[in-house]
Amino acid sequence: MFATRDGEIAESLSFAALAARAISLAARLQALGARGERAALIFSPGLDFMVAMLGCMLSGVIAVPMALPRRDASRDQADAIIANCAPRFVLTTKKDATALLAPRLASRPQWQACRSIEIDDGQDEGPVADFAPSPGDIAFLQYTSGSTSSPKGVIVSQTNLLANLSMMRKSFGTSSDSRFACWVPLFHDMGLPLNALHALSAGAACILMAPLSFMQRPLAWLKVIADQRVDIAGCPNFGYDHCADYVQTRPPESLDLSSWRVAFNGAEPIRSATLDRFAAAFAPYGFDRRALFPCYGMAEATVIISGKTDRSGPAVQCRRGDSTLVSSGSAFDGEEVAIVEPATCTRLAAGAEGEIWARGPHIASGYWANAEATAAIFDARIAGEDGGWLRTGDLGFLDAAGELFVTGRLKDLIIVRGQNYYPQDIELSVQECHRAFHHQLGAAFTAPVGRTEQAVVVVQEVARRLRHLASDNHLETAAREAVANDHGLAVHKVVVVPPGTVPRRTSGKVQRSKARVLWLAGALTPAGEETGRRIETAPMSR
Repeated sequence: MFATRDGEIAESLSFAALAARAISLAARLQALGARGERAALIFSPGLDFMVAMLGCMLSGVIAVPMALPRRDASRDQADAIIANCAPRFVLTTKKDATALLAPRLASRPQWQACRSIEIDDGQDEGPVADFAPSPGDIAFLQYTSGSTSSPKGVIVSQTNLLANLSMMRKSFGTSSDSRFACWVPLFHDMGLPLNALHALSAGAACILMAPLSFMQRPLAWLKVIADQRVDIAGCPNFGYDHCADYVQTRPPESLDLSSWRVAFNGAEPIRSATLDRFAAAFAPYGFDRRALFPCYGMAEATVIISGKTDRSGPAVQCRRGDSTLVSSGSAFDGEEVAIVEPATCTRLAAGAEGEIWARGPHIASGYWANAEATAAIFDARIAGEDGGWLRTGDLGFLDAAGELFVTGRLKDLIIVRGQNYYPQDIELSVQECHRAFHHQLGAAFTAPVGRTEQAVVVVQEVARRLRHLASDNHLETAAREAVANDHGLAVHKVVVVPPGTVPRRTSGKVQRSKARVLWLAGALTPAGEETGRRIETAPMSR
C-alpha cells in the first residue's frame, strides 16, 4: 500500500497483483537476455519500485536501487553510480523517464549505454522462464550514501539477504499478521531490506509513504500506524525527534498507537534523550516505551547487525562519563560481534572501547568494482584468530552481557591535544543550550588553524520555527559556554546557519566531513544573513 501526505491509503497491490506485475516484467527482461546484467531502479515514491525489484529477482537481473537524479547533477551520486556499475537497463516509469531521466540519457556519456524500460507502458510478455538463484548469486547492489564522486556499491548476495531477513524476522517477532509502515526511501537499506523485503519475506502487509510527506507532516506516518494497526515501524533517530517536536505545536485530536510493538531506531547515533522525549510525547496516545527497539547496522551487513533481544523490557542504557548511552542490542544467532583495537587488530575485553567488527552469513563479500575499498573493509582478521570479519569503522564497546553500545565513528573522532572527544556529544551540548537550535542538525569537527593547531568548529542549524531568533548575539556565546562547561573544551568557531544548510545523507544522517569542507571553503552563510556575507574560515595551514 502507499499512503498520501495526509496518511490516507491512495494505492494498494495485493500479493497476487504484485506477483503478476513482477512476473510480467521478469518475462520482459528475460526476453531481452538480461539475466546477470545490472538494472538501475529509479522511481518516484510509490509501489512501482517493488514491482521492478521483484521483477529483477525473478529474472536473475542484478537490481541497483537509486535515488531520483537531481536536476543539478553535481549534487548527487547518480552519474558516479552509473559509471561504477555500468547497468545495461534503467527501469523507471513513463513520468519519471520524461521528467528526470531523458536529459541524463541524452547528454551524459555514463548513461548512453543504458536502455530505458518504462514498466508502466503496458507492454507484456509471455510466461516467465523458471529461474532458481544459487546462494552466491547477487541479489542487488546497495550503494552507500557516502562520497558523491566515488560511491561504493555493496554486493548483497542471495545468501546475505536471506540470512539477514531470517535474523530480522526472529528478532522482531515478525509474522504474516504483522503490518509495517515505512517512509524511509526504498533505495536506502533501512527502506528496502529492513522494511519492504522484510515484510514481503514474512507475507506481511507494508504501507509505504514518501519521505517528503513525513518531513512535512510527520503525524501522517503516525496516523498510518494508528489507522492500519501497524505493529512494526521505525526510522533514524532524527525522525523520532521530528515527531516529538511536531506534536508540541500540533497535537492530534485522536491517535491510537497501542498496536505499535517494535519501534526500531537505527542508521545514526541513538540518543537517550530522544527516546525519552518520544515516549513521553506519545504515551497519552497509547505508545508503550517498551516498544522502542534500538538497533545497529549498515549496508555492508545487508542492513542489520544487532538489535534489542528482550522485546518485553525497555532499551538497555548505561552511564559513561557525563553521557547516557543506549544499547543497540546484541548480536543475532549465527553472527559474531567483536570489539577490536583498530591499530593492532587485537580483540578487546568487555567494557573496552574499540572498533566494532562483525562476522556472519549476512556480511557482504565486498564492493562492486572497487578492490581497494573491499580489501580495507572486508575479510579482516583479528590477531591470532580466523578472518572473515567486517570492519565497520564505528567505535563502541560490549558490556558483560553482550550488549553493544555504539559511541561514534572512528573517522569523526575529535582529538585535541591527545584527548578524545565524540562529535555527537559536543553537538548535543550545543543543541540543548538554546531553544533556537535544531535538535539534530549540527556538525562538530576539527580544522587546521595555523601550521599545526587543530581547532574545534561547530556548524549548527537554527530550528525553522524559531529562525527569527537567529540574529540573537548570544547564540554563539551560549554554545561556546555549553561546550566548555560540559567538556572542558574551547570552541574556535560556532557557525549558526539557516535551516537546510547542514549537509545530510539520504538517510538524514549529518555529513560532518562535508560540513567541514563547506566551512573550509567559506561556502556557509550565517543565519539571518542569507543574502549577505559568507562565513570567514580559519587560515589554512601551509
